[in-house]
Order: sequence, then structure tokens, then C-alpha cells
Amino acid sequence: MRKQIAAANWKMNLSIEQAETLMTDLLASPIELTENQQAVFGVPFPYLININQKIAGKQHFSLAAQNCSNKVSGAYTGEVSVEMLKSIGVPYVIIGHSERREYFNETNALLAEKVNICFEYGLLPIFCCGEALQIREAGTQNSYVENQLKESLFHLTGESLRGFVIAYEPIWAIGTGKTASSEQAQEMHAHIRNVMAEQFGKEIADSISILYGGSVKAANAKEIFGQTDVDGGLVGGASLVAAEFSAIINSLKK
Repeated sequence: MRKQIAAANWKMNLSIEQAETLMTDLLASPIELTENQQAVFGVPFPYLININQKIAGKQHFSLAAQNCSNKVSGAYTGEVSVEMLKSIGVPYVIIGHSERREYFNETNALLAEKVNICFEYGLLPIFCCGEALQIREAGTQNSYVENQLKESLFHLTGESLRGFVIAYEPIWAIGTGKTASSEQAQEMHAHIRNVMAEQFGKEIADSISILYGGSVKAANAKEIFGQTDVDGGLVGGASLVAAEFSAIINSLKK
């Protein structure tokens, strides 16, 4: 069975004291993870080492950076390289979050470079894709998301994508209180898996974990995660509340 993942994206939130308190509360929560389940914490860069130390030895808990540079090293003030992330033991990197695409003009071509450099250094990308409200209202969301996948991932080999992680974000449902229905989530997740199967084969596509990201809460997580092609979630605001996120983790498919 492909891996079921609850990934927290803290975004640009919390002081270090608040971050450590949140992790202490989460670690004290009654969270039970099976062999095919994982909780991943996408925390701000300054907190990566601290939080990594807190989850050290905690089975099925992992860390993610929220972004990385497409450059190996050099005169790129303010950037963080995958080599730096690897050196402090960070296994995952969130690539192409909708906020990075929108506010920092990250293109599909740039994201292809970031995926490449993650693979080169042995880091695991969580590749984000998804459509804005106007795309959804125009009914062109399937072709739009398909193009994101093609331009950022189709240059890769199928074997390199075995066990890959994709996060589908309906942008119109992020931080708005709106949520795609479980049927809408399943429809897009199935489309993404079909697109990957057509390019890389069914075996590879069936190994890919596809997460839903868009106002996931404890109240709706079980229904959304219960869909055939939904393999967990990339969670924003609800991941900042220990009781909420622990319930979301426990909603993963067994």
C-alpha cells in the first residue's frame, strides 16, 4: 500500500517558543501511526534543527523544509540550498506551493529545476499543483493541473518517481474556509494519477502518494482521506493546533 501522509505546513507562523510548545503538545498526543503512515512537519527554516531534535527517534515522524533554492551554492543572498538542508538531516522539501507560485513567481520550469536538485542530493520533494478559482469556474482545471505536471515532472524517469509525493491544492480552498467536496478531491486525484500512469505506467502511478491541501480540518479529514486516490493531506492552519493536527494524523487510512 502506498504511503499515507499527514504533512503540516506551518508557513510563516509561530515564534520558536510557540513552535516548541506545539511540538511538545503533539508528541504528547495519542497519535498512532502504522508502517505505511507518516507525519511530516514543514516548519520555517530557523526552526528546522530544533524541531528535528525534538522528533529524533520518534517513529514515522519526519521533517520538511518549506522551500529550497534551484541553485547548488553561491552568491544568492537569502536562499537556502538542498545541500544545507541535507547537512542538517531534513529529508523532505515542499516544492511549488501555490503561495510560492503566486507571490514569488515560481514557474513550472523553475520547479523542474528544484525537483532535479532535490533528487540529485537525495531529498524527497512534496510537489504541489492546483488551480485558482477562475480556472475551476472555467472548467479547465484538469488540463491546467496536467500541464503543471508535464512541465515540471515529465522529463524524469518513471523509476525516479516511485514513491513520489504530489500535493493537490485547489487554491480557491486554501485559507478561505471553502473546501473541495470529497468527490471533487477524488476526481482531481484520480485525474492526476491517470496522467502519471499514462506517462510513467500504472505501477509507478499507483506508488505515488497524492495529498489533498485545502482547508483540511479534523472535522473533514476522515471523509477526504477516505477517498480512493487521496493519500493524506498537506495541512496549513489546522496544523498549528495540536489537538486538530493530531486528529488529522489519526484520520489517515490504515
